[in-house]
Amino acid sequence: MEMCEIEIQSAQEGPTLLILAGVHGDEYEPILAAIELSAILKDKLKKGTVVILPVVNKSAYYAGTRCGTDGLDLARSCPGNSSGSSTLQDAANVSKLILECDYLIDLHTGGQLFDLFPLAGYMLHPNKTVLAEQRKMAKAFGLPLVWGTDALPEGRTLSIARDANIPAIYVEYAGPGPVKVNVVNSYIHGCLNVLALFDMLEDYRSEVNDIQYTVEDHEPDSGFLQQKMLSPADGIFVPKVFPGEIVKKGQLWGLIYALPIIETHQVYADADGLVLFIRSQPRVNKEESLGGILSV
Repeated sequence: MEMCEIEIQSAQEGPTLLILAGVHGDEYEPILAAIELSAILKDKLKKGTVVILPVVNKSAYYAGTRCGTDGLDLARSCPGNSSGSSTLQDAANVSKLILECDYLIDLHTGGQLFDLFPLAGYMLHPNKTVLAEQRKMAKAFGLPLVWGTDALPEGRTLSIARDANIPAIYVEYAGPGPVKVNVVNSYIHGCLNVLALFDMLEDYRSEVNDIQYTVEDHEPDSGFLQQKMLSPADGIFVPKVFPGEIVKKGQLWGLIYALPIIETHQVYADADGLVLFIRSQPRVNKEESLGGILSV
Protein backbone atom coordinates (compact mmCIF):
# COMPACT_ATOMS: atom_id res chain seq x y z
CA MET A 1 0.00 0.00 0.00
CA GLU A 2 1.34 3.41 -0.93
CA MET A 3 1.77 6.05 1.72
CA CYS A 4 -1.16 8.48 1.79
CA GLU A 5 0.58 11.72 0.86
CA ILE A 6 -1.34 14.97 0.38
CA GLU A 7 0.37 17.82 -1.45
CA ILE A 8 -1.07 21.34 -1.55
CA GLN A 9 0.65 23.69 -3.96
CA SER A 10 0.14 27.44 -4.22
CA ALA A 11 0.51 29.53 -7.35
CA GLN A 12 3.51 31.34 -5.87
CA GLU A 13 6.99 29.91 -5.31
CA GLY A 14 8.06 29.45 -1.73
CA PRO A 15 9.27 26.94 0.85
CA THR A 16 8.02 23.38 1.28
CA LEU A 17 6.72 22.51 4.75
CA LEU A 18 6.16 18.85 5.66
CA ILE A 19 3.59 17.90 8.32
CA LEU A 20 3.69 14.36 9.74
CA ALA A 21 1.13 12.48 11.81
CA GLY A 22 0.64 8.82 12.65
CA VAL A 23 4.31 8.02 13.25
CA HIS A 24 2.79 6.04 16.11
CA GLY A 25 -0.44 4.20 15.37
CA ASP A 26 -2.23 4.97 18.65
CA GLU A 27 -1.91 8.79 18.41
CA TYR A 28 -5.18 9.92 16.84
CA GLU A 29 -5.50 13.68 17.33
CA PRO A 30 -2.51 14.38 15.02
CA ILE A 31 -4.10 12.24 12.29
CA LEU A 32 -7.40 14.13 12.54
CA ALA A 33 -5.63 17.49 12.60
CA ALA A 34 -3.63 16.55 9.48
CA ILE A 35 -6.79 15.56 7.61
CA GLU A 36 -8.56 18.80 8.52
CA LEU A 37 -5.49 20.86 7.63
CA SER A 38 -5.42 19.37 4.15
CA ALA A 39 -8.90 20.77 3.52
CA ILE A 40 -8.25 24.16 5.15
CA LEU A 41 -5.03 24.82 3.25
CA LYS A 42 -6.57 24.37 -0.20
CA ASP A 43 -8.10 27.83 0.20
CA LYS A 44 -5.49 29.47 2.45
CA LEU A 45 -2.08 28.64 0.98
CA LYS A 46 -0.70 31.65 -0.90
CA LYS A 47 2.98 30.72 -1.19
CA GLY A 48 5.03 27.55 -1.36
CA THR A 49 3.96 23.95 -0.86
CA VAL A 50 2.62 21.94 2.08
CA VAL A 51 3.01 18.16 2.11
CA ILE A 52 0.92 16.26 4.68
CA LEU A 53 1.18 12.61 5.73
CA PRO A 54 -1.80 11.82 7.99
CA VAL A 55 -0.55 8.26 8.65
CA VAL A 56 3.18 7.63 8.44
CA ASN A 57 3.26 4.11 9.95
CA LYS A 58 0.33 2.28 8.35
CA SER A 59 0.68 -1.11 10.06
CA ALA A 60 0.84 0.55 13.49
CA TYR A 61 -2.31 2.55 12.71
CA TYR A 62 -4.30 -0.49 11.58
CA ALA A 63 -3.16 -2.39 14.68
CA GLY A 64 -3.96 0.58 16.94
CA THR A 65 -0.53 0.33 18.55
CA ARG A 66 2.52 2.54 19.02
CA CYS A 67 4.73 0.19 17.01
CA GLY A 68 4.20 -1.53 13.69
CA THR A 69 3.20 -5.18 13.33
CA ASP A 70 6.90 -5.99 12.94
CA GLY A 71 7.43 -4.75 16.51
CA LEU A 72 9.48 -1.73 15.45
CA ASP A 73 9.03 1.86 16.57
CA LEU A 74 9.21 4.11 13.51
CA ALA A 75 10.50 6.94 15.71
CA ARG A 76 13.62 4.83 16.29
CA SER A 77 13.89 3.37 12.77
CA CYS A 78 14.83 6.23 10.43
CA PRO A 79 16.31 6.30 7.81
CA GLY A 80 14.72 2.89 7.39
CA ASN A 81 15.15 0.42 4.55
CA SER A 82 13.01 0.29 1.41
CA SER A 83 13.58 -3.49 1.25
CA GLY A 84 12.93 -4.13 4.93
CA SER A 85 9.88 -4.83 7.07
CA SER A 86 6.78 -2.61 7.00
CA THR A 87 8.03 -0.07 9.54
CA LEU A 88 11.44 0.15 7.90
CA GLN A 89 9.79 0.75 4.51
CA ASP A 90 7.60 3.52 5.94
CA ALA A 91 10.66 5.01 7.68
CA ALA A 92 12.53 5.02 4.36
CA ASN A 93 9.61 6.71 2.60
CA VAL A 94 9.21 9.44 5.19
CA SER A 95 12.97 10.00 5.43
CA LYS A 96 13.04 10.65 1.67
CA LEU A 97 10.22 13.19 2.00
CA ILE A 98 12.00 14.96 4.87
CA LEU A 99 15.07 15.45 2.69
CA GLU A 100 12.88 17.13 0.06
CA CYS A 101 11.35 19.71 2.42
CA ASP A 102 12.52 23.03 3.86
CA TYR A 103 10.73 22.76 7.24
CA LEU A 104 9.29 19.87 9.25
CA ILE A 105 6.52 19.58 11.86
CA ASP A 106 6.01 16.13 13.44
CA LEU A 107 2.74 15.83 15.41
CA HIS A 108 2.50 13.43 18.37
CA THR A 109 0.59 12.65 21.55
CA GLY A 110 1.39 10.30 24.41
CA GLY A 111 -0.69 7.58 22.77
CA GLN A 112 -2.33 5.18 25.18
CA LEU A 113 0.73 5.08 27.44
CA PHE A 114 1.37 8.68 28.58
CA ASP A 115 -0.59 11.87 29.27
CA LEU A 116 1.61 14.86 28.37
CA PHE A 117 1.69 18.54 29.20
CA PRO A 118 1.41 20.36 25.83
CA LEU A 119 4.80 21.18 24.33
CA ALA A 120 6.61 22.09 21.14
CA GLY A 121 10.10 20.60 21.10
CA TYR A 122 13.23 20.63 19.00
CA MET A 123 16.80 19.35 18.98
CA LEU A 124 19.50 21.77 20.12
CA HIS A 125 21.04 21.90 16.67
CA PRO A 126 24.75 22.80 16.42
CA ASN A 127 24.00 25.08 13.45
CA LYS A 128 22.99 28.42 14.96
CA THR A 129 20.84 29.40 11.98
CA VAL A 130 18.87 26.13 12.09
CA LEU A 131 18.51 26.39 15.87
CA ALA A 132 17.17 29.94 15.63
CA GLU A 133 14.57 28.85 13.05
CA GLN A 134 13.50 25.94 15.26
CA ARG A 135 13.10 28.20 18.27
CA LYS A 136 10.87 30.53 16.23
CA MET A 137 8.78 27.62 14.92
CA ALA A 138 8.30 26.12 18.39
CA LYS A 139 7.30 29.47 19.86
CA ALA A 140 4.92 30.22 16.97
CA PHE A 141 3.15 26.87 17.41
CA GLY A 142 1.65 28.33 20.56
CA LEU A 143 1.72 25.53 23.15
CA PRO A 144 2.51 26.32 26.82
CA LEU A 145 5.96 24.67 26.88
CA VAL A 146 8.84 25.24 24.44
CA TRP A 147 11.46 22.54 25.05
CA GLY A 148 14.87 22.10 23.46
CA THR A 149 16.74 18.84 24.08
CA ASP A 150 20.08 17.36 23.07
CA ALA A 151 20.78 16.75 19.39
CA LEU A 152 22.32 13.28 19.78
CA PRO A 153 19.37 10.84 19.38
CA GLU A 154 19.32 8.76 16.21
CA GLY A 155 16.50 7.06 14.34
CA ARG A 156 14.01 9.94 14.64
CA THR A 157 12.39 11.98 11.92
CA LEU A 158 14.14 14.94 13.55
CA SER A 159 17.46 13.10 13.24
CA ILE A 160 17.05 13.00 9.46
CA ALA A 161 16.18 16.71 9.43
CA ARG A 162 19.10 17.52 11.77
CA ASP A 163 21.66 15.88 9.50
CA ALA A 164 20.30 17.77 6.48
CA ASN A 165 20.18 21.14 8.34
CA ILE A 166 16.39 21.29 7.94
CA PRO A 167 14.63 23.20 10.77
CA ALA A 168 12.25 20.79 12.51
CA ILE A 169 9.97 20.68 15.53
CA TYR A 170 7.79 18.03 17.12
CA VAL A 171 4.76 18.55 19.34
CA GLU A 172 3.22 16.50 22.15
CA TYR A 173 -0.09 16.96 23.94
CA ALA A 174 -2.26 14.66 26.08
CA GLY A 175 -2.54 11.03 24.96
CA PRO A 176 -5.11 8.47 26.07
CA GLY A 177 -8.59 8.38 24.52
CA PRO A 178 -11.25 9.37 23.91
CA VAL A 179 -10.26 11.78 21.12
CA LYS A 180 -9.81 15.29 22.51
CA VAL A 181 -11.16 17.95 20.14
CA ASN A 182 -9.18 20.70 21.91
CA VAL A 183 -5.93 18.89 21.03
CA VAL A 184 -6.98 18.54 17.38
CA ASN A 185 -7.82 22.25 17.24
CA SER A 186 -4.56 23.23 18.96
CA TYR A 187 -2.62 21.28 16.35
CA ILE A 188 -4.53 22.84 13.46
CA HIS A 189 -3.95 26.36 14.77
CA GLY A 190 -0.33 25.57 15.64
CA CYS A 191 0.48 24.41 12.11
CA LEU A 192 -1.28 27.44 10.64
CA ASN A 193 0.72 29.69 12.97
CA VAL A 194 4.00 28.22 11.71
CA LEU A 195 2.88 28.63 8.10
CA ALA A 196 1.98 32.24 8.87
CA LEU A 197 5.45 32.71 10.37
CA PHE A 198 6.86 32.01 6.90
CA ASP A 199 4.24 34.21 5.19
CA MET A 200 2.71 31.20 3.42
CA LEU A 201 -0.97 31.91 4.21
CA GLU A 202 -3.65 34.18 2.80
CA ASP A 203 -5.61 36.33 5.27
CA TYR A 204 -4.61 34.52 8.45
CA ARG A 205 -4.00 36.09 11.83
CA SER A 206 -1.90 33.97 14.16
CA GLU A 207 -3.55 32.72 17.35
CA VAL A 208 -0.65 32.26 19.75
CA ASN A 209 -1.17 31.65 23.46
CA ASP A 210 1.32 32.86 26.05
CA ILE A 211 4.33 30.58 26.48
CA GLN A 212 4.44 29.52 30.15
CA TYR A 213 7.83 27.80 30.11
CA THR A 214 10.91 27.81 27.87
CA VAL A 215 13.52 25.18 28.74
CA GLU A 216 16.67 24.06 26.94
CA ASP A 217 18.50 21.01 28.29
CA HIS A 218 21.76 19.79 26.73
CA GLU A 219 21.96 16.68 28.94
CA PRO A 220 22.15 13.44 26.88
CA ASP A 221 18.75 11.74 26.41
CA SER A 222 16.97 14.63 28.11
CA GLY A 223 14.04 14.12 25.71
CA PHE A 224 13.82 10.33 26.13
CA LEU A 225 10.54 9.95 28.04
CA GLN A 226 10.60 6.17 28.43
CA GLN A 227 13.77 6.47 30.51
CA LYS A 228 12.34 8.70 33.26
CA MET A 229 11.12 7.73 36.75
CA LEU A 230 11.21 3.94 36.37
CA SER A 231 8.81 1.69 38.26
CA PRO A 232 10.26 -0.24 41.22
CA ALA A 233 7.87 -3.18 40.69
CA ASP A 234 5.32 -4.89 38.47
CA GLY A 235 1.71 -4.03 39.23
CA ILE A 236 -1.12 -1.55 38.76
CA PHE A 237 -0.12 2.12 38.81
CA VAL A 238 -2.43 4.73 40.36
CA PRO A 239 -1.13 8.29 39.79
CA LYS A 240 -1.49 10.99 42.45
CA VAL A 241 -0.32 13.93 40.30
CA PHE A 242 -1.38 15.35 36.94
CA PRO A 243 0.41 16.94 33.94
CA GLY A 244 1.13 20.62 34.48
CA GLU A 245 1.21 20.36 38.28
CA ILE A 246 4.25 21.75 40.10
CA VAL A 247 5.66 19.17 42.51
CA LYS A 248 8.37 19.01 45.13
CA LYS A 249 10.97 16.27 45.45
CA GLY A 250 9.64 13.60 47.78
CA GLN A 251 5.97 14.37 47.04
CA LEU A 252 3.76 11.31 46.51
CA TRP A 253 3.71 10.56 42.77
CA GLY A 254 1.58 7.43 42.82
CA LEU A 255 0.93 3.96 44.14
CA ILE A 256 1.76 0.58 42.65
CA TYR A 257 -0.37 -2.36 43.70
CA ALA A 258 1.78 -5.43 43.12
CA LEU A 259 0.07 -8.78 42.53
CA PRO A 260 -0.39 -11.60 43.41
CA ILE A 261 1.01 -10.92 46.91
CA ILE A 262 -0.96 -7.64 47.18
CA GLU A 263 1.97 -5.46 48.14
CA THR A 264 1.69 -1.66 47.87
CA HIS A 265 4.62 0.48 46.72
CA GLN A 266 4.64 4.25 47.16
CA VAL A 267 6.46 6.21 44.45
CA TYR A 268 7.77 9.71 45.14
CA ALA A 269 8.76 12.60 42.89
CA ASP A 270 12.51 12.43 42.24
CA ALA A 271 12.94 16.20 41.70
CA ASP A 272 11.28 19.59 42.00
CA GLY A 273 9.54 20.85 38.88
CA LEU A 274 6.70 20.53 36.39
CA VAL A 275 4.88 17.24 35.88
CA LEU A 276 5.77 16.89 32.20
CA PHE A 277 3.92 13.62 31.74
CA ILE A 278 2.29 10.83 33.69
CA ARG A 279 1.79 7.19 32.87
CA SER A 280 -1.81 6.55 31.79
CA GLN A 281 -1.70 2.81 31.19
CA PRO A 282 -2.38 1.28 34.63
CA ARG A 283 -0.57 -2.04 34.11
CA VAL A 284 3.15 -1.48 34.55
CA ASN A 285 6.22 -3.68 34.57
CA LYS A 286 9.30 -3.07 36.67
CA GLU A 287 11.67 -0.52 35.06
CA GLU A 288 8.93 1.03 32.87
CA SER A 289 8.38 4.78 33.09
CA LEU A 290 5.80 6.23 35.49
CA GLY A 291 6.19 9.77 34.19
CA GLY A 292 8.69 12.58 34.29
CA ILE A 293 9.49 15.95 35.84
CA LEU A 294 10.91 18.95 34.00
CA SER A 295 12.91 21.49 35.97
CA VAL A 296 11.42 24.93 35.26
